[in-house]
Amino acid sequence: MSSSTDLVLRSFEQGVLLLQWNRPERNNGWSFDLEHAYFEALRAASMDPDVRVIVVSGVGKAFCPGLDMETLSQAAAGGGAGTIARKGPTRSHIYVRQIPKPVIAAVNGATAGIGFIQAVACDLRFAAKGAKMTVAFPRRGLPAENGVSWLLARLVGHGNAADLLLSGRVVTGEEAVGLGLVNRAYDADDLLPATLEYAKDMAANCSPRSLAVIKSQLNADWTRSVEETRTESLSLVREMIGKDDFNEGVKSYLEKRTPRYKGLSHDPDSAEPLRPF
Repeated sequence: MSSSTDLVLRSFEQGVLLLQWNRPERNNGWSFDLEHAYFEALRAASMDPDVRVIVVSGVGKAFCPGLDMETLSQAAAGGGAGTIARKGPTRSHIYVRQIPKPVIAAVNGATAGIGFIQAVACDLRFAAKGAKMTVAFPRRGLPAENGVSWLLARLVGHGNAADLLLSGRVVTGEEAVGLGLVNRAYDADDLLPATLEYAKDMAANCSPRSLAVIKSQLNADWTRSVEETRTESLSLVREMIGKDDFNEGVKSYLEKRTPRYKGLSHDPDSAEPLRPF
């Protein structure tokens, strides 16, 4: 699906799209070109009804250690914020949260800064046991960037978020499981196969519309009361019962077979809200 020179490699199998950042010579350091290629790949996947689940990883030994060091060095040498400012129309650095399909980070190696944020912004995180992860910001004279303080506090709790953000310390994938930062940790060679197996099961058995709705609930319900959440869920139940995916879900269960759900297509850049049923 892609050339070895592409900044983001793509491969597709059984409803799962694997996106791999492809700058191994720079340890997949974040660049404006990589960002654009990655976000465009996410948008295309969102609009492709054949894609049910997305997995994100890095080529080589690193996931993404943050902004490319050449750019950081220019900023530190006097270029200032203008050196790292994005040019032209831009998307949010946590654009992945706008994608209505599950996105799983397979953290194969070192990740820091904007790479750490990309992992945290995904819906699930699986990691190699020895992968080194750090926010890095306080050790570079920077604030907690791009909403990571909000994301991290809700993901691992205030105390653990304070630990990671204020110390800037490195944690391994194995320790990250105990913190709630990653869902599962695997030996390095097993990470990608295990992540893809998990994603393929989700793609085969879960309704794309249910996944989109549940993802939106997980994002929105962080700021709602439990009663607001309950009321909204009842409204969603009324909308979804009797629809094609509900009928197929019940029928396939009774017939003891794999469900045959239709794919979902949505442009995450659209101003139109997603109502997938």
